[in-house]
Amino acid sequence: MSSSGEPEAGSIPAKAKYHHGDLREALIFAVLKLVQEQGADNFSLADACRQAGVSTAAPYRHFRDRNEILAEVSARGFAMLNQMAAEAVERHGKGTQESITEMATNYVKFAVEQQGLFRLMFGQNPALTADPLVRETGRTCFGYLINHISNYCEANGFEGDVHDIALKLWTFVHGAASLLIDEKYETVVEALDVDRLIATATPSLLRQEASLKN
Repeated sequence: MSSSGEPEAGSIPAKAKYHHGDLREALIFAVLKLVQEQGADNFSLADACRQAGVSTAAPYRHFRDRNEILAEVSARGFAMLNQMAAEAVERHGKGTQESITEMATNYVKFAVEQQGLFRLMFGQNPALTADPLVRETGRTCFGYLINHISNYCEANGFEGDVHDIALKLWTFVHGAASLLIDEKYETVVEALDVDRLIATATPSLLRQEASLKN
């Protein structure tokens, strides 16, 4: 994967290399591509097999069913988000306002650039939302935010429930990202700069929810 979260061209091995154990990754990549192009509900495993250039029996060597592949793809999405967050921290430092703000704007960027994947990760399929792998990677991603909000509060002499602060921040950013990709903002406001909205509101929300220690 590239640093932007986009799959890099040529990152999936050619069919001739499948016997080296790359079949599983090829199928995951094929499903990821179809999710991006068509949405998670609009393709079959047979479509994924054609995309990967393998037989229709191939997926069952590595996955129980379609939902298990989609769970793996969804988990990869959370891993991409976590990587983008880590890169923000690398640029701006642990627990800084700037790093947390960039995490928020990157979340919106991910939603826009990876709409099919984003919708899959937060969709209405109960089999996926209950999948242990999806839950683990999703909570790991959220835990990364909690950790850096904790660092932020400690560095600035603030106190507060860091889990609650992280939850409110995520709720705001996720809502903004969803409204943007669903084109709902246009119903009430024209030419809204959502990136600017997130970039200005995130620091305000952090300061509002955290208070100075006595």
